[in-house]
Amino acid sequence: MIPQNTVQLIEETAKIEEVVGDFLTLKRRGASYVACCPFHNEKTPSFYVTPSKGIFKCFGCGKAGTAIGFVMEYEHCSYTEALKYLGKKYHIEVKEEELTPEEIMGRQRKESLMIVTEFAHKFFCDQLKSGEGKSVAMAYYHKRGLLDETVEKYGLGWAPSSRRALTDAAIAAGHKLEYLIDAGLSVQHEDGSVTDRFRERVMFPIHSVSGRVIAFSGRTLRSDVNAKYVNSPETEIYTKSKSLLGIYFAKAEISRQDKCYLVEGNVDVITMQQLGFANVVASCGTSLTVEQIRLIGRFTSNLTILYDGDKAGIHAALRGTDMVLAEGMNVRIVLLPDGEDPDSFGRKHTLAEFQDYIARNEKDFISFKIDLLLESANGDPIRKAELINDIADTVAAVPDPTKRTIFAQECAHRFGIDEKIVQSRIYKTRRNSKTRQQETAPEPKAAPVESGNLECPKLAPLEADLLSFLLKNGQDKMLFETGSKFYVEDPYTVTEFISSALDSDNCQFSNSIYRKVYDTYLQLYDEGKDQDTIIRIMLDSPDRVLAQAVSEIAIEKYEITVKSFADSLTTPGSWLVNYVPKTLSMYAIRRLEVKIDSMTEQLARTSDPQEQMDLMKHIVEIQKLLNSISGK
Repeated sequence: MIPQNTVQLIEETAKIEEVVGDFLTLKRRGASYVACCPFHNEKTPSFYVTPSKGIFKCFGCGKAGTAIGFVMEYEHCSYTEALKYLGKKYHIEVKEEELTPEEIMGRQRKESLMIVTEFAHKFFCDQLKSGEGKSVAMAYYHKRGLLDETVEKYGLGWAPSSRRALTDAAIAAGHKLEYLIDAGLSVQHEDGSVTDRFRERVMFPIHSVSGRVIAFSGRTLRSDVNAKYVNSPETEIYTKSKSLLGIYFAKAEISRQDKCYLVEGNVDVITMQQLGFANVVASCGTSLTVEQIRLIGRFTSNLTILYDGDKAGIHAALRGTDMVLAEGMNVRIVLLPDGEDPDSFGRKHTLAEFQDYIARNEKDFISFKIDLLLESANGDPIRKAELINDIADTVAAVPDPTKRTIFAQECAHRFGIDEKIVQSRIYKTRRNSKTRQQETAPEPKAAPVESGNLECPKLAPLEADLLSFLLKNGQDKMLFETGSKFYVEDPYTVTEFISSALDSDNCQFSNSIYRKVYDTYLQLYDEGKDQDTIIRIMLDSPDRVLAQAVSEIAIEKYEITVKSFADSLTTPGSWLVNYVPKTLSMYAIRRLEVKIDSMTEQLARTSDPQEQMDLMKHIVEIQKLLNSISGK
């Protein structure tokens, strides 16, 4: 952990325009600077840097933050890594606080594994300069259409046929055999002998998100070897289910284009990147995993799966689709012509031709499943019903209720059936899923009173309004007149007024992002942080989704500069005492309306007379409360 006084020195020293200017060409516009945003495609600049406030903000994609936040966004690095970068830029020594002996040993061990792995990477690369690496491996790379600069850029290499070439070279260079074995580079056999894991194979390095080599995938060129690929085993620095081939090279373009292409093979990803698809990655010798999907989700919520058109590719695409949707991401599928993979197809076509093929053949998951499976139904009504249920079950896994509704409408439209049939199946599947989770949960927690309102789109706008009061005026006093029922001698702050109202109703925000912003703000407020510090900390949060939500609510694009006009406006103190209570009342009304809607739907689904009576009784009680609040 970096000491707070060092963090404060970096914050005070780093100039936002200098930091951003290292990466972008800034043009002055009034008191600010502008540029085309590096985080999304645009032709008209909407990216503003304001030195007086020490922040950047893109009014196109919504990203915002301080100098630290910009480095985190642009370099896709952690908060600590961003501080170290700025410390180096401004010649500030960044020392982390003392660690326990166990923590120090753990870090040293991981670093030793990193160092020996990077030695192996250089060793494999050097083999291409002469001998069998030059005559065999380079010939293979050229045959696959890879250019010399591509081989160098992606660090491809060759593992010699000798049984101990790497092991002996590493030991001669002073590296310990223990680390070679633990990094998965050398293998110790039962008789005590040690050999290289990778022999007579072309080598593909696997990078971490930050760009360090953490593992390898080696491909044999011989037809008499059973294992076509040999991959590094899992180690303390490499977990295959959490790693993606090409992610280091693709992350910036994935973020900029807000889209990622996913392929299967090592050569597939490199061929496509060489062709011009800079935002493509591949899974590392494993089927697509939830962790890999979440890694992609750090840079975009839009994923296109690009797999072979054979049965294995189709099966993989179907499986991947369900997993991606369950993670709340948007997924599209492209199947290549039978017998083609991204590598072979890319070598036969130009970038424009490949892009055109994707544009013509890219399908959403409903169209993909229907077109793929409806033919197999062959007019059989039972098979057709099974297909509808299959698609509905996939939709049920989508966490966003708005997306579920849209998907249900599309499914019903494509099959020409009533949407209620699809919605009924979705509801049943989600209910059964929740039941199974409750049965297997070790310690189930009681649901909050308003749990039925979680992730409710109807509540989100008012929740954003309440957050706006907190983020802009959270520490201002609520100066009610003496005749007001809210008047107290020691006035509440806006934060205290809103939080006490919500706490008294045992209410939590329905929108998960807004809920996180609210909880984080209150935590920092309770710690005694001033308003500017709270906003800065939240804009620099490692959780970039939270930071973006804060920027969208707290940072205004325009600022009133004409003093006479500004002075004519209502003072913050006067409109706060009007609009904060009014917004809280509107929020309470909306929550009750959502509750009534939910119970009305439940009433329509149940056939139990007693349950119907109970529901109607509750609806009447809530309606009376709703009328009372509305009247006030």
